[in-house]
Amino acid sequence: MKKFLAVLHARNMEFLRDRSALAWNLAMPFLLVFGLAFTFSGGNKDIYKIGIVGGLDRMVVVAPKLQSTKHLEFISYDDLNKGIEKVKHHQMDMLIDVTGAPKYWVNSTSPNGYLLERIVWGTEGNQFARQSVEGAEIRYVDWFLPGILGMNMMFACLFGVGFVIVRYRKNGFLKRLKATPLGAFQFLFAQLVSRLLLVMVITAIVYFGCNIFIKFNMQGSYWNLLLVNTLGAMCMISFGLLIAARTASEEFAGGILNIMTWPMMLLSGAWFSLEGAATWVQNIALIFPLTHMISASRAIMNEGATLSQVMADVWVLAVMSAIVLSIGAYIFKWE
Repeated sequence: MKKFLAVLHARNMEFLRDRSALAWNLAMPFLLVFGLAFTFSGGNKDIYKIGIVGGLDRMVVVAPKLQSTKHLEFISYDDLNKGIEKVKHHQMDMLIDVTGAPKYWVNSTSPNGYLLERIVWGTEGNQFARQSVEGAEIRYVDWFLPGILGMNMMFACLFGVGFVIVRYRKNGFLKRLKATPLGAFQFLFAQLVSRLLLVMVITAIVYFGCNIFIKFNMQGSYWNLLLVNTLGAMCMISFGLLIAARTASEEFAGGILNIMTWPMMLLSGAWFSLEGAATWVQNIALIFPLTHMISASRAIMNEGATLSQVMADVWVLAVMSAIVLSIGAYIFKWE
């Protein structure tokens, strides 16, 4: 027990003397709790989701009684076709267009759409022209899958690279490499490629292994999905390399990585859709690479999106990877 207590005391003192790690571990829970409370606080959850094309202000004028009905969530859309696709796949209960003559779209096979249609008739009468669409419901597992795979890749990329390089620096391995002709960019790029190959192989095994039993919905191209996931993994590996470029403490690196991963888990759309969230929350989510990777993957898998339709996300991931990797190579420190 004396040996055990001596080691326990030494490890506790090592942690307490690392001021940066201690600060992160104290601040992180507070930031997480206050962030969740401030971002997602509110009243009871709305029961029905209605998309509005033409602006919410116009909706108040056209259908004031419906707009004031409780437990209805109204989401503004600029693209009519995008809204119709969501109604088709049961991702939204109804779509109302108030740009001209009022009309609405409802899925004839949706139970929520059936009940919501009765609410519209009861509040506004028959002033809306009915448009019916049909489509198969996207299962929750099909919607959730890109988020699960994305989070698994995020942890493997960030922690798998960040901790390794920090440990290399801590035990003097990087100091020995400094005496070789190897450059910082060569070393970091080799780390990126190695981790990228490992992550992509593991992700492919998980996907196709589960697909044998679950039969995931796949409307788009596997090659487009591979490209999006490769760029997403590369971007997150680059962030891991950037964090490890000068860090010498594993505890401090872990705190920084947690600061990155928790907001991405909550705001990237991995667990739930951010369509009903405040605009500033959606804007913050766009700074995370995981948001773009999950969004593009869902569009390809569930909506059959082509590469041109997700090109905005592809460009963000590619440019972000190049910038972050270059910065990491520039500020990299061997010792």
